[in-house]
Amino acid sequence: MNTIQILDKKFALSIPEVEIQAAVRKVAEAINHDIANTNPLFICVLNGAFMFAGDLMKSINFPCEITFVKLSSYEGFTTTGNVKEVIGLSESVVGRNVVVVEDIVDTGITMERILSSLKTKGANEIRVATFLQKPDALQRDITIDYVAMRIPNDFIVGYGLDYDGYGRNLKDIYTVVEE
Repeated sequence: MNTIQILDKKFALSIPEVEIQAAVRKVAEAINHDIANTNPLFICVLNGAFMFAGDLMKSINFPCEITFVKLSSYEGFTTTGNVKEVIGLSESVVGRNVVVVEDIVDTGITMERILSSLKTKGANEIRVATFLQKPDALQRDITIDYVAMRIPNDFIVGYGLDYDGYGRNLKDIYTVVEE
């Protein structure tokens, strides 16, 4: 088993790049089928979703726009339960169809806040595309339209996800083995 060290923790390979890319293509195909010709605005949630959004956009085959927001709710291994807006939305979403692109939905607290904010700002139809979902961690009643992969409630790094800022650059996903 391939293991790596990030700061004070060891992580084992859990999802290789080839599986990641196949899952991204599957989400893109569904989006291409469902919302072509709707002129959507994709909203990438930074920092974690940058890799997923980049790969996803390469496979979207219709005219669209993308923008970025930055929210923060994690410290180390755990969510704080508080969602801080670090960089807000600068584009108008009034009457727009929107696709929120997220790296992972676990508790759903951050996504609930994003969806509420977009509705308040006048978005028409809002869809959610997440690379990963942790069904066992979900605490909110939210709809996730596109899920690339469902995973156990373990702490992971790689493909945009980090441990205290490190590991985002990894092309594979690793699960913590030493806490």
